[in-house]
Amino acid sequence: MILSERIKELRQESNLSQSALAKIIGVSQKAIDYWERGVNEPKASYIIKMADFFDVSTDYLLGREN
Repeated sequence: MILSERIKELRQESNLSQSALAKIIGVSQKAIDYWERGVNEPKASYIIKMADFFDVSTDYLLGREN
């Protein structure tokens, strides 16, 4: 569940709505909602896009580092 928490935390710290983040990385708002609630997880390509956008490592998003 670390991934879902980190996505939501980074999005909120950047003052982005779910819809805004979805548009930036090329998915639906519902996908962001599902990721943040832990219903499902993003594909690796979207994890990379979010890491690049938020300027964090993929390991950080995945909870492998702090």
